[in-house]
Amino acid sequence: MAACGHSLPDFPDFDAATWRRDSFGCQKQRARLLPILEKHRAELFGARTNAIDAFLGRPDGAELDEQTEKTYFYYIEPGPQCERGHARSAANKLLIHFGATGTVTEIRYERPLK
Repeated sequence: MAACGHSLPDFPDFDAATWRRDSFGCQKQRARLLPILEKHRAELFGARTNAIDAFLGRPDGAELDEQTEKTYFYYIEPGPQCERGHARSAANKLLIHFGATGTVTEIRYERPLK
């Protein structure tokens, strides 16, 4: 099972450090980076959990699904989650689903992008 999935290539046009610094999407930097991330979307499929962690940083939240599946989410717009004491909100999110083998099987947005 450890051989399942792949590492991510370098994406020199994507500023992953800026993405990681924009916790909860409060500085609007993640929204600015979405077109570049979308360009590399297909390359994210099959990546392992630890590769996504290294690339995008710790998620703003995660949900455990059936069996060993999980979904990471990263806020991509400011909202109530930016206020003190509000860890979750209805602000739009990038959702990355990991299947039972710990690899990316789905990438979507909670709501369509504007």
